[in-house]
Amino acid sequence: MKQLILTMGMSCIFCSGVVLAADSPVGRWKTVDDKTGEVKSEVQIYEQGGKLFGKITALTDPNDKQGKPRICSECKGADKDKPIVGLVIVKDLSPSKDRYKGGTILDPEDGKVYKAELWKEDGKLKVRGYIGFFYKTQTWAKGN
Repeated sequence: MKQLILTMGMSCIFCSGVVLAADSPVGRWKTVDDKTGEVKSEVQIYEQGGKLFGKITALTDPNDKQGKPRICSECKGADKDKPIVGLVIVKDLSPSKDRYKGGTILDPEDGKVYKAELWKEDGKLKVRGYIGFFYKTQTWAKGN
């Protein structure tokens, strides 16, 4: 009887992992401006050490008015004045039921870091950043 329960429990754990993997957000996603609806950047979501991360791989407008690559001038610490293309903005998200939580997202426009969660819905990626009880959710489209 104990072996049957153990086998069933292991099956449930294995199956839930398969379901989560099948709905994985790993891949390229296009960020979309909330106000204009225009694509702003492309982010590569990848898995590393069992957690999700996301790196900006392209910007629609990669250069500033002087023709230099855009940098994260408002960022703090190691990201200060780094080029936005190549910047890891999503960090340390862990699977939690049908979402990924427990990590952070950086807004390179203002340099602020928010608690984050993300999930797939209708073929799109929902990305939510939190400050306390307040949050903002963006919808990212599947990239190339």
